[in-house]
Amino acid sequence: MKENLSCQRRMAIVLPSLDPDDKFDRVVKGLVEHGFENIVIVDDGSDDAHQIHFTRAEEFAPCTVLHHGYNRGKGCALKTAFAYVLEKLPDVEGVITIDGDGQHLIEDIIACGERMLREKDRVILGCRDFSQPGVPPRSVTGNRTTSQMFRLFYGIRLSDTQTGLRAIPRAFLEPFLRVEGERFEYETNMLLKMKRQGIGFEEQSIATVYDPEDYSSHYNALKDSWRIFKIMFKGLFH
Repeated sequence: MKENLSCQRRMAIVLPSLDPDDKFDRVVKGLVEHGFENIVIVDDGSDDAHQIHFTRAEEFAPCTVLHHGYNRGKGCALKTAFAYVLEKLPDVEGVITIDGDGQHLIEDIIACGERMLREKDRVILGCRDFSQPGVPPRSVTGNRTTSQMFRLFYGIRLSDTQTGLRAIPRAFLEPFLRVEGERFEYETNMLLKMKRQGIGFEEQSIATVYDPEDYSSHYNALKDSWRIFKIMFKGLFH
């Protein structure tokens, strides 16, 4: 996998995190070991007990940790990282957003990045297969519902509407900074922005990774789903 380091040199990893654990440490170490030269981590208001994980990350030269003084939400964390890349990393051609819980495998991260570099003007969405056994029911239900709504209301056919693995060309970072949303609904708004502005996207099949004995998420099924649905209904009258 190390023969071609194009993606690792030319793209930045964006990793938002709230109260990370040992899985986060393994994700960061794996990115460094596979040659990624720019890893932008956003501590979204984690408590003191979890700061050790960010301290460990900062020991790696490719890692930059940005801190929010309080929990502002995943959308805000992504925007903080996008703004940093635009201001501080002029040679980076795009970003790859990932989650820090180990659901995104290194080979899939690289595959999305390399495909974006080939496609140039398209966002690459790493999409999971929710028909596989072992996927948490709330993830299956939430994704199926939002996928149906995207297709019905907007004509967007997307198999994984909630994927956090997205390879985004640099040219789209500034427009995405203006997208509304502070928490998980921001990623939905990003998809609607792509539809309105004619930004193309492609799906990249990725592994579906869940540990049934250690599955945790800061996604609140009721609260965050309601935010997403409000955004989608609002978009109908935009």
